[in-house]
Amino acid sequence: MNKKEVLEVRKQFGPGHLGITRICGCYVDYEKNIRFKTKDSFLSIPEEEAYKYLDLFRKTLSGTIGKHLLNLDFPLEQEMAGGTADFLYRLRNSRLEDDKLLDEFYSRVIEHYESSENYYIVLIHGMYDIPGRGSDNIQIQDASDDVYEYILMSINPVSLSKPGLSYDPEFNRIQNRSGDWLVEAPDTGFLYPAFNDRNQDIHSLLYYMRKPEQLQRDFIREVFGIDNPITAKLEREIFQAILEDSFGDQRDFTIVRNMYEELNDVILGNKGNPEPVVLEEKDVKIILEKSGMNESQAEEFERSFQMIKSTLPAFKADNLIDSRKFEVSSPNVVIKVNLDRTDLVETKIIDGRKCLVIAVDDFVEVNGIRVTLGEIT
Repeated sequence: MNKKEVLEVRKQFGPGHLGITRICGCYVDYEKNIRFKTKDSFLSIPEEEAYKYLDLFRKTLSGTIGKHLLNLDFPLEQEMAGGTADFLYRLRNSRLEDDKLLDEFYSRVIEHYESSENYYIVLIHGMYDIPGRGSDNIQIQDASDDVYEYILMSINPVSLSKPGLSYDPEFNRIQNRSGDWLVEAPDTGFLYPAFNDRNQDIHSLLYYMRKPEQLQRDFIREVFGIDNPITAKLEREIFQAILEDSFGDQRDFTIVRNMYEELNDVILGNKGNPEPVVLEEKDVKIILEKSGMNESQAEEFERSFQMIKSTLPAFKADNLIDSRKFEVSSPNVVIKVNLDRTDLVETKIIDGRKCLVIAVDDFVEVNGIRVTLGEIT
């Protein structure tokens, strides 16, 4: 799914959209005990409560694709009878009215989801009449050809708020308030099937994680049957490893700086496009050659890329760099520069020592205090 497709589904969780047919919940404590389960028609929920649920669903489809939202494809064997994809397909088709399937789903999640606190599993079934599009790419609301039928799950931590004093309007006084168990923003979730090319794709799902650095690989493997999903962090680590292999001990500062500038130009040139920039081997090689990679390093790059090509045939440009900053660090110094001004940092030999030289064209502050640099001799 790209950004536009995610936003199109996300809009179904706003006021006035009645596509959600059923909502189910399962409250679990930190010892994996089920405290209670619930199942209702979504339209039967009080309005204020429904709005709070809709907010949880929107947050389950938020963040950056490739970082917080992962497009995951099922292995072929998981689509056979008894596989994880087959199970989700039957669960979706049941419209969450089959208690046996629901209990099995909760059991799978609880067994493999790692949490040190209580949490609330929310599962919904919904239907979306997909509007057609005219030649100008504008939606035509009464030209729906297909229906997107889906389930969405979110796992929400439940934590005890701090006790304190509160105002009681009924008695018009300040009084003691004990802590409440509050349902927080989702940590994990998924949308099945994926909404690829503006239609349902039962071979894929969209997985959500609020903290990408805490990806639960065992949970993904056991519940969805998908091994080793490629995250933005892993993609960047693989890319950096290829660079280290290609350049060896000759990872010149200027080459790396030029590479960041080239990648940033590619990302900025794609701004506004819902599809991310995908860089195949030849594309990455061109960028590195423009940055100063020599012929022998290019040959080493080709060898290194071939070793990972079966796992990761291409890179997403957004996952390779942080387009907000250019950071240079040593054990005692960290320098952060906007990517459009990397020219301010250079390397020089001064009095026989390797130095980073920072050009200062404007004012300088030290802990918020504006200072002068004095005479330079």
